[in-house]
Amino acid sequence: MNPSLTHANGRHRASHHTVVAIVEDKPGVLMRVASLFRRRGFNIESLTVGHSEADGLSRITMVVDGQSAPVEQVEKQLYKLIDVVKVSDLSNEDMVARELAMIKVRCNNVNRHELLDIANVFRADVVDIATNSIILQVVGDEDKIDGLVKMCEPYGIRELSRTGRIAMVRGTKTTTVHDPEPERIAKFHAQQGRRVEGELPFSSD
Repeated sequence: MNPSLTHANGRHRASHHTVVAIVEDKPGVLMRVASLFRRRGFNIESLTVGHSEADGLSRITMVVDGQSAPVEQVEKQLYKLIDVVKVSDLSNEDMVARELAMIKVRCNNVNRHELLDIANVFRADVVDIATNSIILQVVGDEDKIDGLVKMCEPYGIRELSRTGRIAMVRGTKTTTVHDPEPERIAKFHAQQGRRVEGELPFSSD
């Protein structure tokens, strides 16, 4: 498992689930989440973390391989962590999903214009040009980024950095904590509570 990188080909498969977790913005939370997935044998294809719209809360977006575990089990295990406020599975929702990538490609005075034409087709931004390289920045879904990477490969990719997926549900539905806690989760917490914090790594069992 490598929670900091997108899967090598970045390609979405039907078995992959997009899971959003709203967590308390405290030290060690990401370590606890990653440790839980490692112990349970859940395979994370990508993991992206950032601030949310609420003070003190962060948003973790994960792409999880559904073949390594049912998504319902993923949600249940995440809810056991005391730092996790809300978990949402967006896999079957009408969602907007994006990823950002920066690609440093070899170039010279002869073929630089070809790369600029390719960037224009994929609506990529040129963020740096040097005598022997160019850096392209592109935002889109995995297929779009994969396509640009494939087009750049013949020129020689010197460096590639991808963020991993972030996603939101279309329309008025949200994954924020303003929505009420699902009844089944409220019952789960009433029965089992949440695991107290401890030194890392800590067991969720």
